[in-house]
Amino acid sequence: MPSKRFKKIKEKTKEVPSNNVQKLIGFVKSNCTTKFDESVDLSLQINNKQKKSEINIRTVVNLPGGTGKSIKVAVVCEEEKMDEAKKAGADIVGGDEFVEQIKNGKLEFEKLICSSGMMIKLSKLGKILGPKGLMPNPKLGSVTNDIKKAVIEAKSGQVEIRNDKDGNIGLSIGKKSFEDDKLLKNFNAVIDTLEKEKSNISIKGDLIKQAFITSTMGISYKIKLEKSF
Repeated sequence: MPSKRFKKIKEKTKEVPSNNVQKLIGFVKSNCTTKFDESVDLSLQINNKQKKSEINIRTVVNLPGGTGKSIKVAVVCEEEKMDEAKKAGADIVGGDEFVEQIKNGKLEFEKLICSSGMMIKLSKLGKILGPKGLMPNPKLGSVTNDIKKAVIEAKSGQVEIRNDKDGNIGLSIGKKSFEDDKLLKNFNAVIDTLEKEKSNISIKGDLIKQAFITSTMGISYKIKLEKSF
C-alpha cells in the first residue's frame, strides 16, 4: 500500500510528460522528501534483441561529478606495487595471502583491481568472484599495470554499465544533494559512453529504446532523449 507521502508525489507529478533530463532533474529532487540523501537513478532499456545475436554491454563510465558514495577498493598485486596502491587510496592491498583470503570467502570490498601478473592466480577464483560481479576484467580497466590510475578512478566515481538479459541497465548518477549541473554532467557521461559502445557493435535502429530517471523513494519520469542513440 503506497504511503501518504508517495501518494502526494503522484498527485503533484502525474501530469508531467516525458521531457529532457535537464528539466526533469528538478522534479526528481523535489520528490526527495525523506530524511536521508536519496540517490538519483537512471533506468535504461536497450534494443538488445537483434536477429543475429543479443547485445551485451559491459563497460565503465567515469562520472565527472562523482557518485556521492565511498566504495571499498581492494588490490591484488606484486609486492613492489603495493606502496603505489596504498598511496593511491586502496583500502586493502595484498598478494598471495590476500588471494587465499578471497579463496576462503573473505570478500570485504566492493571493487577488486588486479595487476596483470597476478591475474593468473585470481582467474582460478571465478566461482567465488564471478557471481558477485567482483572478478577483475581488462576491458573494465580492473586488470592493469597502472594500479595508481585504476584505484583513483574507482574511488572518484567510476560506475559499471551492464545490461541484464532483458536489456535493462540501472545505475546511480549521484545524490539529491548534488547541484543540478553535476547530475547533468554525470547523465551526459553515461549517454556518451553508450554512444561509443554503439559504434563498436552491429545494431539495427537505436541502441536506447527508452530511459527513465527517479530517486530512491520517488517516482519515475520518462526522459525525452535529445538525439538518436
